Amino acid sequence: MATIREIAKACGVSISTVSNVLNNKSNVGEDTRQKILDTAKEMAYIPNYMAKNLKLKTTKTIGIITEDLTVFNCAEIVDGIHEFFDEHGYTFLLGNLRLYKKYDNEFYHRDVYKKQVDTELNKMKAKQVDGIIYIGAHCRKINYIPQGFPIPLVLAYSFCSNPDIPSVIFDDEEAAYQATSALIKNGNRKIGVIAGELSSLHTKERINGYKRALGDAGIPFRCNLIQEGNWNKTQSICACKTLMDEAVTAIFAMNDIMAGGVYEFTAREELKVGTDLDLIGFDNREVAQAYNPTLTTIKLPLNRIGRKAAEIMINILENGRESIQKNLYKINCELIIRDSLRK
Repeated sequence: MATIREIAKACGVSISTVSNVLNNKSNVGEDTRQKILDTAKEMAYIPNYMAKNLKLKTTKTIGIITEDLTVFNCAEIVDGIHEFFDEHGYTFLLGNLRLYKKYDNEFYHRDVYKKQVDTELNKMKAKQVDGIIYIGAHCRKINYIPQGFPIPLVLAYSFCSNPDIPSVIFDDEEAAYQATSALIKNGNRKIGVIAGELSSLHTKERINGYKRALGDAGIPFRCNLIQEGNWNKTQSICACKTLMDEAVTAIFAMNDIMAGGVYEFTAREELKVGTDLDLIGFDNREVAQAYNPTLTTIKLPLNRIGRKAAEIMINILENGRESIQKNLYKINCELIIRDSLRK
């Protein structure tokens, strides 16, 4: 890797001239400027951001903490953050708490959770990052974020009640409205729902969207058409049987795994999804395209959540906290039409 001194020697100019060009200062002739840029490229020059930013009393480096990088949503959110930072001259340090791997799905109910969050936040602060983006493994309310943390925090795929910490999540209610409306548009009036845990915020928001779509179409709401699937395939098979006994013509499953229970039940009954029953899932997991027929589903805006979190962080750092007008940002999902809807 070349240094500024080596580039100056190769071009026959002073070190200060090279520095001016690489820092985009205008007091250098065009021919000289182009020669320096071409030479820097040929010599694979990489700026020393740390040295440069020490002078500015900023690192332009953001800490990213994921609760677990192996959970399906995290990698694409990180990619969205990375993409936005690349476009705006920022870098990042990545910390992975590995909570799901260590403690399974209920990690946030364990006492060790708070200690690990504290430790990782303080590690990032010690590395002199300008701010931290915290990515939840599950989109939920984060009950533990230290009060008065000295550098900016932004939450992605999670939220908290502290108005000083902006959060970016997806819009559950609007996504369910979109899914239900698509089923109604396809001619269905009796639409069943296989829900997640009924106490879940996601479930409640999606039921609100389902009810709103029914109301807008003049279809009465029937509570017996909502059956709990508890986010898993086994329970969704039981829920599907109950709904089919109610003679539903369509089902909205609140995740793609529970949609798998519908495929399994209908196959047992010699029925076919997309022919005898319309089906829409949620999440756009890889399995959605492996089902036969392929599953129409809601795609989570993971990349856009990451990009928005990065945008908010840079806004705070460059324009102050007052530049952020909202505490909670909801990003719309996308309905992906496949073959589980009847033509």
